[in-house]
Amino acid sequence: MKIRCAWATYDPLYIDYHDNEWGVPEHDGRRLFEFLILEGAQAGLSWLTILRKRDNYRKAFDNFNAKKIAKYDEKKVGELLSNKGIVRNRLKIAATIQNARAFLTVQQEFGSFDAYIWRFVGGKPKKNAWKTMKELPSRTTESDAMSKDLIKSGFKFVGSTICYAFMQATGMVNDHTVDCFRYNEISQAQPKVFSKIFFSYN
Repeated sequence: MKIRCAWATYDPLYIDYHDNEWGVPEHDGRRLFEFLILEGAQAGLSWLTILRKRDNYRKAFDNFNAKKIAKYDEKKVGELLSNKGIVRNRLKIAATIQNARAFLTVQQEFGSFDAYIWRFVGGKPKKNAWKTMKELPSRTTESDAMSKDLIKSGFKFVGSTICYAFMQATGMVNDHTVDCFRYNEISQAQPKVFSKIFFSYN
């Protein structure tokens, strides 16, 4: 019997997400943007709620194509507000459009969003060694720095707690508990070799 993190034991969707996505280092720009938007959409809700709506989000937001989202107008916002398949929150929808624009700006400045966002952990995953879920922090020095910089760059719904959840989801940190079967699998995976210089966020 496989031992999993305590949060991934009661819903098939959660279990699949835990086993195949959570904590896996992600470097695809579109996927990173998707996670950033979905983590922001989660604010005040459960992650399971967002997972259940993820396919609807992909359809509603042009598969998280930032160039298309950045051009959304009030008519499109109205369509989104009437879409029962997503979280119909005007502030979160407006933030998604603003974040797409900020994403494109950062992408142009750093060459890729991947290069920009991974510099907050020095370009490689941070390997933690938690024994229980209670030990996991809700924010760290790195997520504080990420949040501060994202806000400075024009992003919305990117508080430190949201940023840390984003870091966990995209494998910037390995926060599987040490008894979880995915802990070693992810730790032993070959990291991506970067060709870019990673700058300090200080």
